[in-house]
Amino acid sequence: MTMTPLVLASASKIRLSLLQNAGLVVTSQAANIDEAAIRASLLADQASPGDIADTLAELKARKVAVRLPKQLVLGCDQILAFEGQCWAKPEDLPDARRQLRTLRNRTHSLHSSVVLYHESQPIWRYVGTARLSMRDVSDDYLEAYLSRNWPQVAHSVGAYQLEGEGVRLFSAVEGDYFTILGLPLLPLLSYLALRGFIES
Repeated sequence: MTMTPLVLASASKIRLSLLQNAGLVVTSQAANIDEAAIRASLLADQASPGDIADTLAELKARKVAVRLPKQLVLGCDQILAFEGQCWAKPEDLPDARRQLRTLRNRTHSLHSSVVLYHESQPIWRYVGTARLSMRDVSDDYLEAYLSRNWPQVAHSVGAYQLEGEGVRLFSAVEGDYFTILGLPLLPLLSYLALRGFIES
């Protein structure tokens, strides 16, 4: 059996690494959509966090699938939901500091979506949700954490990376680890195996 190559519609290094570590044949191409404008429009229409993540993931996959119509293309997105608000990645260091200070001693949700295109058509989608409770960490620790981890955490909504020192910020995590990293990997691998795109 020949494994079907996958194109990741993203420049995310962690998502690419997760797919490669799972033994997939994968390349990446950034989709370059106006995420901020699309997110604002969806929020104005009172879309749910899961629907926002799903829409952004589909638009990324579609953008790359148009360029590569015969390929298997994966779009991904992640939205942080907290007290009725939907957050994206921090815009700068002060925004990262604000996000972390707001989240401490509280619980928030992450909604991670994947949409798969094949031959220019959407064939599968999935949205995973996880809940994370942050400890009541001190201002001094937050400043030290940011000084050690900026700008790496600029690429993560909430300004933390659970796969690194960010795990020390949390007292409890409910949900799939890969969903927290922004790629619900297990449902994706199950579907790829079911369809014969990868060995099973």
